[in-house]
Amino acid sequence: MSTIPENIPNVTAVTKANIYFDGRVVSHSLMQADGSKKTLGLIFRGKYHFATDLAERMEVAAGVARVRLDGKEEWKSYPAGQSFEIPAKSGFDIEVKEGICEYICSFIK
Repeated sequence: MSTIPENIPNVTAVTKANIYFDGRVVSHSLMQADGSKKTLGLIFRGKYHFATDLAERMEVAAGVARVRLDGKEEWKSYPAGQSFEIPAKSGFDIEVKEGICEYICSFIK
């Protein structure tokens, strides 16, 4: 059973999009009442590298993402309904081989 939420109540959505890699990765920030932040986004076909400041939990809402954490050799696949975590002050490669990957990113304090 998936733990990916169908909706996120009581948030303020930032209308200005976060656009990366010439528009192939796009997200919007959601600010929660407790001050925490999430992003809700799309990753189009391709391979990308992201650096992290804070620790993050990425939940795949649709599609499939292949991921390799910095310092690791192994790629792991995460289909819809699965999640992975990235340590703070780190990074990861993410690849979408077909279709679009929809995700929710939570910033972990």
